Amino acid sequence: MKEDRQIWDEFKNDAESALSYIYHQNIDFLFCYGKKFTRNEDLILDMIQDLFYDLIRSRKNLGETDHIRLYLLKSFRRRLLRGLESQRKLVSLNSGFKQEPQIVFSVEEELITDEEHSKRLKLIRQGLQELNAQQREVIYYKYTLGYDYGQICEIMSITYDSARQLVSRAINSLKQYLSENDIFMMLIFKRLTNL
Repeated sequence: MKEDRQIWDEFKNDAESALSYIYHQNIDFLFCYGKKFTRNEDLILDMIQDLFYDLIRSRKNLGETDHIRLYLLKSFRRRLLRGLESQRKLVSLNSGFKQEPQIVFSVEEELITDEEHSKRLKLIRQGLQELNAQQREVIYYKYTLGYDYGQICEIMSITYDSARQLVSRAINSLKQYLSENDIFMMLIFKRLTNL
């Protein structure tokens, strides 16, 4: 299996097989990632299409990367947030309604959907909703996608210290919320964050 750096170089040198490989390896991931920010599937698909169109159009001028998915994620995130901002401005002009884009966690993916867990699941969801949008986003990258702080910094355009502080504050907020509501839940959360 080829490494990302080699595939990226082939793509930059007009290899259609590399483009096809990059597209098929990442399209579903980008779509699911986009759904964390919005339910507007048309917007997500448009932004993915625009991303790949711009990649193809400017492939000769692209920088180097040894992590294609991270490169695409960073670019897609910026593009999607701009698209959501444009959409929000349009809605705001028409209705006066303003909403900030946020990562939406699907805790169901990580916990067994069992009757016994419904109360715990509800507490975790409520705890995540207590976090601000940036804290939810950094928790998603760190614990759902498993990215390290350097990768998180690239995606969110923040410093290393800021990323660590965001994760630390989010974890502390969740611990406090869970300990106030259910001591057993806090023990489960500690176990999940130590994995």
